[in-house]
Amino acid sequence: MKYEFKKSYDRCVKDLSSEVRLKIKETSLEIIDVISSGKKPSKGVRLTRLRKDYWEVGITIKDRILFKFSDDLIQFILIGNHDDIKRFLKRI
Repeated sequence: MKYEFKKSYDRCVKDLSSEVRLKIKETSLEIIDVISSGKKPSKGVRLTRLRKDYWEVGITIKDRILFKFSDDLIQFILIGNHDDIKRFLKRI
């Protein structure tokens, strides 16, 4: 399983507090593990399929990670709220 963090994802992480950054790192690693091993996500991690290859995972009540999963590649695209992700999906 390969994974990639897009520049847009890195830009989003810079603006967040250290607590949220730690939670994002833990959640991102968990998603890689969940997808590669097929096990269920831990309690509190909301994994939702949005479109064909696009998924989101809830980190906090307002923050979410958007990623694309196809074949054996996970691309972490951005971190944002519901409106940020909705806006991104409209543009693709």
